[in-house]
Amino acid sequence: MESTGSVGEAPGGPRVLVVGGGIAGLGAAQRLCGHSAFPHLRVLEATARAGGRIRSERRFGGVVEVGAHWIHGPSRGNPVFQLAAEYGLLGEKELSEENQLVETGGHVGLPSVSYASSGASVSLQLVAEMATLFYGLIDQTREFLHAAETPVPSVGEYLKKEIGRHVAGWTEDAETRKLKLAVLNSFFNLECCVSGTHSMDLVALAPFGEYTVLPGLDCTFSKGYQGLTNCMMAALPEDTVVFEKPVKTIHWNGSFQEAAFPGETFPVLVECEDGDRFPAHHVIVTVPLGFLKEHLDTFFDPPLPAEKAEAIRKIGFGTNNKIFLEFEEPFWEPDCQLIQLVWEDTSPLEDAAPELQDAWFRKLIGFVVLPAFASVHVLCGFIAGLESEFMETLSDEEVLLCLTQVLRRVTAPDPVCGGSHTSHVLLHDARGSAVGMEGGRPPPQSVGPAGAAAQAEALAGPSLLCSTRVGGDFRLA
Repeated sequence: MESTGSVGEAPGGPRVLVVGGGIAGLGAAQRLCGHSAFPHLRVLEATARAGGRIRSERRFGGVVEVGAHWIHGPSRGNPVFQLAAEYGLLGEKELSEENQLVETGGHVGLPSVSYASSGASVSLQLVAEMATLFYGLIDQTREFLHAAETPVPSVGEYLKKEIGRHVAGWTEDAETRKLKLAVLNSFFNLECCVSGTHSMDLVALAPFGEYTVLPGLDCTFSKGYQGLTNCMMAALPEDTVVFEKPVKTIHWNGSFQEAAFPGETFPVLVECEDGDRFPAHHVIVTVPLGFLKEHLDTFFDPPLPAEKAEAIRKIGFGTNNKIFLEFEEPFWEPDCQLIQLVWEDTSPLEDAAPELQDAWFRKLIGFVVLPAFASVHVLCGFIAGLESEFMETLSDEEVLLCLTQVLRRVTAPDPVCGGSHTSHVLLHDARGSAVGMEGGRPPPQSVGPAGAAAQAEALAGPSLLCSTRVGGDFRLA
């Protein structure tokens, strides 16, 4: 952000401020610090730590990603992958040419096991068949990117319309057709997590193809994603980042003078919540979209141009949560990587909307099996949308009890047994979750209050940690 006027820059070079110390802000600072034309640079970070939605914590005897989880498309065209490789944060397998050439199409891999709500295992052949259908249709949606018009407004409506055509040609018995639809519904839930939305009916069809899919098999950081932002911080000159300095208002397109800089005039003045004022010639704003939505009317003075403000209002912003469950003994096989949950009475072609308190857990896509930490075994579940927000209104005891019952139900007749553990729950910040381009039907009413940090002890069952899904897991739909 800079003035459109003619205010001159200081002879020693322009003063530049970056608002936000997440990976975008750190990346901007890193680039500018390497340029001799920008000797006066500061990053203003509202919290006590850098990294934003990249956050790794030591839990369960190892490192878990409370925020960003994977590098999607780890190959030469991916700047996150390039930085991680430069800092030596990836292993030999992740850096291999073979890994970088894998074409995933941007789709999540098939589950290792699929559990139905009745307690039976779903045929992986049937799951693969439905995955081929679903992801084939997802790929088709990208073809409307430059189309003059689309057949329906949203991705969800297009998928359901095409699935309906396929269903008409199915020749199996009624129970098999019902199970196929239930499996497809689980893929819809998964895509809601990938796209950061409550429903694919809210994701506009026309721009969906803007998301660029890079080659490479998704990978993780063995020592934590936060190692990346730690390295970026270490590369900056000392005291570049000012912590616990939330910005209140950015005054721009003006002519400001500050006593600390006699004789100088600045086009931008950044006012912080604590009253501190930082004059600048240029400001780069990297705060989360949720924060911009919440503070749009007061964060900029004068207000942003109408077209920019309208863009901020229109871009969708959804909630995703991670749920970590710790087990003393695994009930899954040693080579298991992804556990899928299928609710047999659900279908993407039905708009049934049961009360959230009775069915919020049905939006859970299943669990990713994390690498074992010594004798500790951890599953990471993902859940999106209003169900995710409703979960945040529950106590950790209620969440833990519900999910333990779900796992016992789907793994019958070999139920999951939970021991007594201590648990910590970290609920999401509603201003810092996933981004998508909305379209189609109007969004339903949001449920529950904004998330806030909370800690408590669980009574029984597997140990639990809830967090928002953030950072590199976003898709701009």
